[in-house]
Amino acid sequence: MEQQTSLVHIKGIRDGLLATFAEAAWQDQSASLLTYINDRPAFFQGARLAMDVGTQVLKVNDLVEIRDRLSERGVSLWAVVSESQVTEQTAQLLGLATRISKPRPEEQRHPIAVAEDMALFVNKTIRSGQRVEYPGHIVVMGDVNAGAEVVAGGHVIVWGRVRGMLHAGAAGDRSMTICALDLSATQIRIADQVSAMLKPQKNPKPEVASINNEGTLQSELWLPG
Repeated sequence: MEQQTSLVHIKGIRDGLLATFAEAAWQDQSASLLTYINDRPAFFQGARLAMDVGTQVLKVNDLVEIRDRLSERGVSLWAVVSESQVTEQTAQLLGLATRISKPRPEEQRHPIAVAEDMALFVNKTIRSGQRVEYPGHIVVMGDVNAGAEVVAGGHVIVWGRVRGMLHAGAAGDRSMTICALDLSATQIRIADQVSAMLKPQKNPKPEVASINNEGTLQSELWLPG
């Protein structure tokens, strides 16, 4: 997985997921994308994917092949953003969008303001042995018990007590956050950063966990505003 993240980065946007790539040959970039998806098939099942391919010059065969291989994995390629006029024209020829809506900065800073079409609302307690996984944000209106798992491509918000495992930014987006009224989790993860078990608190207060400027996980009081 570490090797793949050096070539491909995937994050949630308003209309689905966006894949961007490090500088490399298209064959290497596309192979890295497919391997990344193969490593977490349940996460990407049913996802809508846009690709920002930078200056890559891609022709019909290139885009048809990656579109078909993504489709085989349950992923729908709906947009290709490119600085190359050839690639853009090819995408349009295939009926793919060439413009996407990216989240505004204020939407990233305030995780409660999620787009309805990219948030999964779970109106119950998630019990031991259960796993909830979604490419966008996940909002749980209940507890996450010990032995339960919540894995989101976006933010994770729990309006309750957490004793299980939470993973935000599961596709590699380090700007995602975890919020809970009682964050006493077995484990929390944001992208590739992991925090071990958090001790239960006698007088729990709402907390938000994020990756700080030093690149490590931290938690602080979850305050309104």
